[in-house]
Amino acid sequence: MKVVIHQPQFFPYPGFFHKLSLADKYVILDNTQYDKRYTNRNKISANSKPIWLTVPINKKHKFSPNNQVEINNEIKWQNDHWKKIYHSYKNTKFFDKYSKYLKDIFSKEWALLLELNFETMKKTLEWLDIKVEIIKESDLKINSTSTQRLVDICKQVDADTYISGRGLPNKKYMEESLFKNEDIKLEFQDYSSITYEQKNVESFIPDLSILDLLFNCGEDSLELIQNSNKS
Repeated sequence: MKVVIHQPQFFPYPGFFHKLSLADKYVILDNTQYDKRYTNRNKISANSKPIWLTVPINKKHKFSPNNQVEINNEIKWQNDHWKKIYHSYKNTKFFDKYSKYLKDIFSKEWALLLELNFETMKKTLEWLDIKVEIIKESDLKINSTSTQRLVDICKQVDADTYISGRGLPNKKYMEESLFKNEDIKLEFQDYSSITYEQKNVESFIPDLSILDLLFNCGEDSLELIQNSNKS
């Protein structure tokens, strides 16, 4: 039983879904402190350049757990997001396949960022046909921190393998011995940024939101993601 443990993200890049495609279970860190890097924003292509789509949050919650972070709906961000997506991708091959859902999402007023991220994550997994069970960390009884926290989560969801992100930073700060002591295998994701045909760009822009890949490649998206590390 393989598990991925990760912060919630807003329409994350394809590498995120590559990791989930390797797992049986995904534990979403809903009661971990909010991380501003990608939890409320991600990039799409517009006029051959990457631009941010950012969901505004109430500043008083920037150090709160993810499941308490409120969206600042005094800023009319939904219409802005939809307009940018529409004008950037309306001529892509698979725009019509996903546009109705997205328009509906951006027509609704969301109270909590986690609710938005959880809903869009489930739908994106459905689009990609990735079968992974999603578990909220808040439904588990976890009181530890750092690597021990990851180990304790693995034990509670009966995982024998933990899939970590790629690269040296993860290995540097991971206490691998704690996994070994509990007979939990530690695997590091092997993912390379993918390239594909992007419409309306002068040169390829890597690591955009999964939306860019879906609009351009549709049902072929998962195959491209899974073959990322094959030459």
